[in-house]
Amino acid sequence: MTDAQVVKDIQNIVWRACDTFRGIINASNYMDYILTMLFVKYLSDVWRDRKETYEKKYGGNAERVRRALERERFVMPTIEIRDASGKKITDAFPASFDSLYARRGADNVGELINMVLAAIEDANKAKLEKVFRDIDFNSNVLGDTRERNRRLVHLLQDFNDPKLDLRPSRLHDRDIIGDVYEYLIGNFAAGAGKKAGEFYTPPQVSALLARLLAPKSGARICDPACGSGSLLLKVGRQVDDGNYALFGQELNASTWALCKMNMFLHETDSARIERCNTLTDPALIEDDRLMKFDIVVANPPFSLDKWGAENAAADRYDRFKRGIPPKSKADYAFILHMIAIAQADTGKVGVIVPHGVLFRGGSEGKIRQALIEENLLDAVIGLPANLFFGTPIPTAILVFNRARKTRDVLFIDASREYQDGKNQNFLREADIEKIIKTFKAYKTVEKYAYRAAFDEIQENDFNLNIPRYVDTFEEEEEIDIAAVQQEIEDLEKQLAETRKEMAKYLKELGFIKS
Repeated sequence: MTDAQVVKDIQNIVWRACDTFRGIINASNYMDYILTMLFVKYLSDVWRDRKETYEKKYGGNAERVRRALERERFVMPTIEIRDASGKKITDAFPASFDSLYARRGADNVGELINMVLAAIEDANKAKLEKVFRDIDFNSNVLGDTRERNRRLVHLLQDFNDPKLDLRPSRLHDRDIIGDVYEYLIGNFAAGAGKKAGEFYTPPQVSALLARLLAPKSGARICDPACGSGSLLLKVGRQVDDGNYALFGQELNASTWALCKMNMFLHETDSARIERCNTLTDPALIEDDRLMKFDIVVANPPFSLDKWGAENAAADRYDRFKRGIPPKSKADYAFILHMIAIAQADTGKVGVIVPHGVLFRGGSEGKIRQALIEENLLDAVIGLPANLFFGTPIPTAILVFNRARKTRDVLFIDASREYQDGKNQNFLREADIEKIIKTFKAYKTVEKYAYRAAFDEIQENDFNLNIPRYVDTFEEEEEIDIAAVQQEIEDLEKQLAETRKEMAKYLKELGFIKS
């Protein structure tokens, strides 16, 4: 079977499993249950595959098999259920999907799933600690006990489909399950409305940002608003030899867990993903200072309200020395954090922003001016409207570079080149390629890009509104009045002849009397 067919089978099975929760909870919530179960199925299949391999290799020697499995990248433990007094109720059984499926008829199946998740967490604390703590398969949200059990039985049956075999020996491409996971996240995002923007960046936008920042071998890459981690992974993949380190911060508990699982499925176990509030209490700290990174990238929440402006003046990391963003709009708070954690003299930053960031006044205008005067801004790239789930507004990418050799800033208006979609627009490969080519050339392109000198930007009061620099006006073709008049006269003659011909036929048919 081809990898493409495997991918299609997995997608179909998972979407069928979604029917278990439709109508009782919304897409942004049942995503947690579906993707968690897919993750457990993956762990179980990989573990079984490795166990069978070692049993064959060591001729069934249980001790050698056990030692070999202990050296694997994760452990699948066993569970013993005991009562309050400590008396054993059941014999030990593996904390795996297969064990859950075998016990799917239990009255406490939701509780059993929770126990398996907790056991997997405890056995893999360095990589999976707290990942499942906020997901409860025994919750009343899934209905009363009888209804909940019925739904969970269906879920386990769907995931037991023989076509959902995730053993590495069956998958030729090691990235298949990770890529399917991201595909599913994207499809859940499509149904999650405004909430989607909290955890997902469309893949073509992620690809564009990754190519703009072009990380090199050995790069430390950070996304301080990492969501599900798809953007962070995409940037890392730009490093051909795989020599990079990923770091992320995410506030939302379920989204943080999603990101941790996403990293694990892409075999990027070493990624450090912290659950914290980036703006008020960042967790990526080294020697009591903010960690520094070669590449910083993010699609932060647009114009976040109540972000912590009241305490920004006393920020221990001095991130807001250029000014304090308004309390109702955290856009520049994220930008200032990103610049603060970029390596001095070499770091690069790419951030997606709403257009208001380009021209709003007040404290934002002062911050924008300071960043330009410090020669940090490299490019402003306008994107089409309706690219992102949950919001139709046009957006822009700001690229900052601490290793700039010029004081000019490149403006690119890519807002008119995209593929129309039913509910969402898309950047085509040709659109992305044109942006990248223009950015690398760093030259003016008529009606598409403009290389602005610092003096020009200063004359515009540091307003970065793209139409001020890129003239996209198309002159209308001059109208030939005489030709139009002649065309009208010709049409009138044709109409008169047609009326005359029609009258003749009507007379012959007796509808008009002589």
